[in-house]
Amino acid sequence: MKVKFLWIIGLTCLWCSLGSAQDSPVRATGAKPELLQETGAGEGPAWHPELGLLTSGDGHINRRERDGMRSIYRRDVGSNGLLFDRRGRLVICEAAQRRVTRLETDGRLTVLADRYDGKRFNQPNDLAIDSKGRLYFSDPQYGDRAGMEMRDDLGRTVEGVYRIDPDGKVTRIITHEVERANGLVVTDDDHFLYVADNNNNTLGGAHKLWRFSLRDDGTIGPDRTLVHDWGKTRGPDGMKLDTEGRLFVAAGLNTTNPPFETQDKPTAGIYVFSPKGRLLDFLPIPRDECTNCAFGGDDRKTLFVTAGGTLWSIRVATPGRLLWPPSK
Repeated sequence: MKVKFLWIIGLTCLWCSLGSAQDSPVRATGAKPELLQETGAGEGPAWHPELGLLTSGDGHINRRERDGMRSIYRRDVGSNGLLFDRRGRLVICEAAQRRVTRLETDGRLTVLADRYDGKRFNQPNDLAIDSKGRLYFSDPQYGDRAGMEMRDDLGRTVEGVYRIDPDGKVTRIITHEVERANGLVVTDDDHFLYVADNNNNTLGGAHKLWRFSLRDDGTIGPDRTLVHDWGKTRGPDGMKLDTEGRLFVAAGLNTTNPPFETQDKPTAGIYVFSPKGRLLDFLPIPRDECTNCAFGGDDRKTLFVTAGGTLWSIRVATPGRLLWPPSK
């Protein structure tokens, strides 16, 4: 009990010191994380104004309706990242099937990509879309690596980032610039691609967040900036942007995972960075592991957070950026 009390005091001090440095508040006044459900929310939160919130969990795509009622939206998909595109179609990283698909508005399922250069993908993980409708997805390999097919010309394994153009062409844009690509987001102006580099089961593995410049043709430019290094704790996973361009990143652990993650204090939650990469606030989530987040609600000021299969929410001061429906 004493340890828990000291943890709360420490986090409160962190909130105060970070909050005093920002020009605009991150959290709504008095906002605290609220536990919404204990199961079914392992990853991929995505908000739809009519459906409510979709999450990946227990092998399915699960639905939490606006009134809190829960159901299975699509069974046995084996999904991870989920994203509604600008036409309201659900794009799905089917990690178990090693492919990226799209659920059309009429219910048909379109396979967008399942191979590159004849090789099957690893575990498509997360998604981002730019203003031209080009889709970016990460392809890490967590767990057993025996079945990996994705390798470069020298036979080295690749856990990179790919782009799917509207005409269906698939291009690898990141090969070895990061160790293990995870969460992704593209800025509104298409100038930058943020990439979570989360190698959490390798001694000395990367726990970093990178910002890459993007060229007009959708390839990465020469500029690569390290935004944050989580060091001894779990690195960044899923992330989203608010309408001020601030980055909300799920990362950290509350318990250690030796020998790979050996932090000496709780660190799980949402880390909020300014567009210039300054840490503005930390929203702690008292559950391991914190995997992703998504904005939702009618005013887009509810931040939903997935953590170890559980689902949390916290009210924020600024609306989140959503592709669907478009901002008024």
